[in-house]
Amino acid sequence: MNPSRHISGTRREFLARLGGGLGTAALAPLLASDALRADGAVPLSGGVLRGGLHHPARARRVIQLFMNGGASQMDLFDHKPELFRRHGERFDPGPGRRVEAPTSEPGKILKPPYGFQQHGACGRWVSDLLPHLAQCVDQLAFLSAMVSRTNVHGPGSYLMNTGFLLPGFPCAGAWVSYALGRECDNLPGFIVLPDTKGLPYNQKGNFSAGFLPAANQGTVIPSAGPAPIANLQPPAGTRFLTPESEHDGLDLLRRLNESHRDSRPGDSRLDARIESYELAARMQLAAPEAFDVDRESPATRRLYGLEHPVTAEYGRRCLLARRLIERGVRFVQVWSGAGGPTANWDNHNSITRELPPMCAATDQPIAALLHDLHGRGMLDDTLVLWNTEFGRMPFSQSGEGRDHNGGTFVGWMAGGGVKPGVTVGESDEWSWKAAHDPVSTYDFHATVLHLLGINHERLTVRHNGASRRLTDVHGEVVKAVLG
Repeated sequence: MNPSRHISGTRREFLARLGGGLGTAALAPLLASDALRADGAVPLSGGVLRGGLHHPARARRVIQLFMNGGASQMDLFDHKPELFRRHGERFDPGPGRRVEAPTSEPGKILKPPYGFQQHGACGRWVSDLLPHLAQCVDQLAFLSAMVSRTNVHGPGSYLMNTGFLLPGFPCAGAWVSYALGRECDNLPGFIVLPDTKGLPYNQKGNFSAGFLPAANQGTVIPSAGPAPIANLQPPAGTRFLTPESEHDGLDLLRRLNESHRDSRPGDSRLDARIESYELAARMQLAAPEAFDVDRESPATRRLYGLEHPVTAEYGRRCLLARRLIERGVRFVQVWSGAGGPTANWDNHNSITRELPPMCAATDQPIAALLHDLHGRGMLDDTLVLWNTEFGRMPFSQSGEGRDHNGGTFVGWMAGGGVKPGVTVGESDEWSWKAAHDPVSTYDFHATVLHLLGINHERLTVRHNGASRRLTDVHGEVVKAVLG
């Protein structure tokens, strides 16, 4: 699909009529592109690898589903019979092994309060809390012994998103945008769909471009309500905003911006600001259609659970993610859970009360996304990721809650180039520590980049005297998940 294919007539007229919006900001570059391209298509914004990928890519775009707060691996995907057998006993992993919890005193062994069943030809154990996703396990590659260097939300979320514990580093979406550029010229290359309850831990730091050009940072789109993007059109009844007044004001602003930019050649923020204004104008054409899920068939809306209050909010964002990548967005993050002590995956107080609502809200929409992508032939070149910043402890906190645990947790991949139905790594008998074939956040990022045709060791930027990359100085591609 190329929403810009009718630039030569309709779009010129449309931009000229926008008047009160940002349309005229991008009129000159859009008309200039007509002169450069005989077919009228807008040239795409290329990344630094536009001269060629490091190796053939298996995936073109990414949808990352991030469960904010530390989803409990032993209550979802990491079935441990020992927890059921030893429930209520003192947790004792063996002589000389120190047991600590980040925010509490270690309690008794806590079994999952819900049952597990084996599913699919691969025989994957999945909690009864995820009945829809359980039917998709033969499409997924599980990383069952992921490890984190921290048990703290802020650093853990930074590590899982940027490869570093501290703020100021580019996130994975920004690196992908920087390397590969956009596939379309009227929507951002990297879009973030946060939980409608609020931003996650670290706020927008998880979506930052860091020291990369600022244009590569995530564009945050609040998806609640009928108009996710405000002010796409001028206010009703506006008379003093005319195409002529807009043109004169924006022409002056352009000259001032260019003068300011020329005096500060090392600062990419103004370039990003100018580009964002031009992109905003082009989005006036593309965004109303792209974000209108009412254009989907009733069957598709039912598939994602949009008719049910429990699944409607997350289902809408999963459906938006599919619509966005279908229209050329390179990287979309869909977040579940805001920052804070409740209404997320940070289940300190009660697994029984706090985990089921999160599963109920996300299970059907995630399974629907996988089915929808597969049915449209898009899963072959779309990489779908399910992540969280760390896991939970096998012993209790506050009676029936669980504390943070970076020792082992679970993530999964599906789609573009991923070998389906496999499991890499294994935790110990308690799901307390990784026991075999651990996968670090660096290994995970190296694998994602590899599937996109990028060698993680070669995608570097010189910053403050160091050659920086997403994987720092670590990381190995997890070859067992490659199809």
